[in-house]
Amino acid sequence: MRKPIKIRGEAEVDIDEAYRWYVERGRWLGEAFLRELDAALESIQRNPLAYPVVLQDIRRALLWKFPYGVFYVDEPDVIVVVACFHVRRDPRGWSSRR
Repeated sequence: MRKPIKIRGEAEVDIDEAYRWYVERGRWLGEAFLRELDAALESIQRNPLAYPVVLQDIRRALLWKFPYGVFYVDEPDVIVVVACFHVRRDPRGWSSRR
């Protein structure tokens, strides 16, 4: 049985900002970003332990075509997405979100 995914408010803001940035460069880019994000979330849901731990109990799944990582915690009953960050940004921006 797959665990539900909960996306925290801060991660929702991250996703919205990235989506808007890509839409400004072309509507199709924004839609492609969301499709890629959905694929990553689906993969996380299928096998949450497949991705490496990057800090304490926070794991990171990288998007294939965009320079973003989905940072999440695999809890007993739910997968909690704490951030969706550009991989070149300062990790201090998301590392305190646990």
